[in-house]
Amino acid sequence: MSCLLLSACQDSFTNSSAEQAKTKSQTTMQDIPKISVQLWSVNEDLAKDFKNTMTEIASMGFTAVEFAGDFGPYENDPKGLVQFLDSLNLKVSGAHVPMRKLTADKFDETVDFYQAIGTPMILVPSDKRAEKAETINAFVTELNAVAKKMRARGIGFGFHNHDRELVPYKNSTFWDYIAENTQQDFILQLDVGWVQYAQKDPVMYVQRYPNRTVTTHYKAKYTDDVKNKKPLIGQDITDWKAVLKANIAVGGTQWLVVEQEEYPDGLTPLEAVRISKQGLDEIINELITH
Repeated sequence: MSCLLLSACQDSFTNSSAEQAKTKSQTTMQDIPKISVQLWSVNEDLAKDFKNTMTEIASMGFTAVEFAGDFGPYENDPKGLVQFLDSLNLKVSGAHVPMRKLTADKFDETVDFYQAIGTPMILVPSDKRAEKAETINAFVTELNAVAKKMRARGIGFGFHNHDRELVPYKNSTFWDYIAENTQQDFILQLDVGWVQYAQKDPVMYVQRYPNRTVTTHYKAKYTDDVKNKKPLIGQDITDWKAVLKANIAVGGTQWLVVEQEEYPDGLTPLEAVRISKQGLDEIINELITH
C-alpha cells in the first residue's frame, strides 16, 4: 500500500473513531486504561532492595509493572516471581527486552521466561539501527521476523521510541518508517515525554496509527529552555487530558505506563514516581468528572 493510501486509510479510521468517541457524553472509569509503572524508574532502588521497592510500588496504587530486566532474587524463578507479584496484587503489563535477547539462539529461553510470568507483550526499548538511514531497513526486517515468531507464541511485540527516532527521514521520521513497514498488530509504544522533548505532538502520533499505541509511556519531559515547570506528571508542559482522550478514542490503549527518569527538588525515585502517579490520578479524576 502506498504511503498516500495508507495515510488516507488512517485518517479515515481516526476520524471515524473520533466521531464515535463524541457520541459518548461522559468518560467513565471503565474507559480508562489500566495503570502500570516502568521499573526502570526505580532501577537503583530495585538493585538495592527488590522486594521492598516492589512493595512500595504496589502501595502507590499501581495495578501492574513493566519490567526492564531486573527480577531481583527471582531471575531464574518465574514461579516465585509470580507468587511474589500476586502477594502484592500486581500483574505484568509488559517488558522491555533488547533485540540481543531475541536472536534465534536466545528467543525461546527469553520468551519462555516472560510468558511464565504472564507478560502480554515484549517491547524493544531502543536500538541504534533504528536511528540511521543505512541500517533502518535491516532493522525493520529483523523486527518483522521477530514479530512473526512472537505472533506464533501468542505474545504482543513492538518498539518504544525516544527522540532519536523522531528526526526527519524520507519525508517523515524513522518512527513513521517503522510504523508504516510493520503490520497492524505491531505495537508502537509511544513515549509521550520523548515526543514532547522532540517538540512534536503526542496526540497526533496516537491518532496517526489507530489501535497501535496499545501501551503508552506517561513521562513528563521537555527541552531545557522550558522554565517554571517540573518533570512530574501534572506539573509539566504536556496536555495530559488530550493525550488520554486520544488513547481512549483512537489508540486502542490498554496500559498507561508511568515512567520517571528525572527526580527534581531532591526527590528520591520512589517519591517522584508517587507524585507523578498522584498527578495522573488527578488528571483522570478531572476527565471523568467534567
